[in-house]
Amino acid sequence: MNRRPRHKHLFSVLIFILFAAAFAPAQTQPSTPTPREQIDEIVRQTLSATGVPSASIAIVQGAATTYLQAYGDARIEPHTPALPAMRYSVGSISKQFTAAAVLLLAEQGKLSLDDRVSGFVPNLTRGGEITIRELLSHTSGYQDYWPQDYVPPFMLQPVTADKILDVWARKPLDFDPGTDWQYSNTNFVIAGLIVERASGQPLLQFLSEHIFVPLGMNSIVNIDQDRLTETDATGYLRYALGPPRVAPKEGKGWLFAAGELAMPAADLAKWDISIINETVLRAASYAEMEKEIVLKNGLATGYGLGVMVRREFGQRAIEHGGEVSGFTATNIVLPDAKLAIVVLANQDSAGASGDIARKIGALLFRESDAGKQEEQSREIFAALQQGKISRALFTDNGNSYFTDQALKDFAASLGPLGRPTEFTQTATQDRGGMTFRAFEVHFPNKTVAVWERIMPDGKIEQYQVSAK
Repeated sequence: MNRRPRHKHLFSVLIFILFAAAFAPAQTQPSTPTPREQIDEIVRQTLSATGVPSASIAIVQGAATTYLQAYGDARIEPHTPALPAMRYSVGSISKQFTAAAVLLLAEQGKLSLDDRVSGFVPNLTRGGEITIRELLSHTSGYQDYWPQDYVPPFMLQPVTADKILDVWARKPLDFDPGTDWQYSNTNFVIAGLIVERASGQPLLQFLSEHIFVPLGMNSIVNIDQDRLTETDATGYLRYALGPPRVAPKEGKGWLFAAGELAMPAADLAKWDISIINETVLRAASYAEMEKEIVLKNGLATGYGLGVMVRREFGQRAIEHGGEVSGFTATNIVLPDAKLAIVVLANQDSAGASGDIARKIGALLFRESDAGKQEEQSREIFAALQQGKISRALFTDNGNSYFTDQALKDFAASLGPLGRPTEFTQTATQDRGGMTFRAFEVHFPNKTVAVWERIMPDGKIEQYQVSAK
């Protein structure tokens, strides 16, 4: 259940055009892979390297889903290929839907984020101090009932939400409210009960009426009560490097508002489009959800309300991972770039979904204007391997770095590595009036890091290489 959360308009139009071009008749040399072919290769290589049976992906660009595909085996025996329409458990990605339900109730005037928990769920430890906001941001201090990355024996038996709270939310807190951040599924069990008591409806009914039906998310099911069907993906686990085994199913009641949803990638993509376009909640509610929570000591948490808040590919990212028995998932939304990536996988305790999502994201950004910068950096690197430099590209300061001795050392140390197998931009950031860009350069037996700083006029102030 993601017990460990996985460790501009013009710009978006440009990405959309470049990616869409991959589906048009090929106009390039056959040896140049299209973005679609590169995505296929990313997924297949990752599944092969990790042994994860299958992955289902969706890519959103602008206001549309531009790519849907499934890879590998949804079921190993009998052999059943994965299909885009199949549902996968999304685990803790469910939490952002619970958070959205709370925000909708706040818009309706039925509660406030700063209301105390005790007003809805009585007799919890320090419930008169802890706010709903602290539940949704994992800063309450309530202990997590499922920190393990497997299903303990007691979780194979059915449970009620009240029983979970009896054991984990009516004991001393792990820390004082608002003073620390600690991921806890218990917070969202409480939040789910608050939604039900404030709305007078079961959580899934409220979500269906206010989110799923309006967005056309028609294939969602609640796996807190039953397994997925034979027409969906089967969840697997591995013991060490052994073969995939069918994963056990958690007992009824354990997932609830913390991780009970299952859906095809296409449905989660519809939700991502609604985040990009801000169509379900008011703008102020999205701002609340996507605002990074700061602790009482001033430290930032990297978390909003049911979502992680960070930077990916130089962009503001709203994301979350998910894990329940047999499944892992990653959902990354880049609202300002109008881009989202969904990856669902049918094996737990595996990082494949996150690896695939980030590699696809890096690819799409390379296909944008960043690709021009990457090509220039690649050409500079190749010249330095020969002890050469095009000084017209550099500022006076940049040129001063490349002394005769420096050029000799670059050639002597980099030349023998030969032609890179991969040259990938990994980060970008503005600082001191310059744009910083980082790259990884892969060779068969070595990887090196390259970083550069670019002036507003395009001149290069800094270009350095080191071992990685």
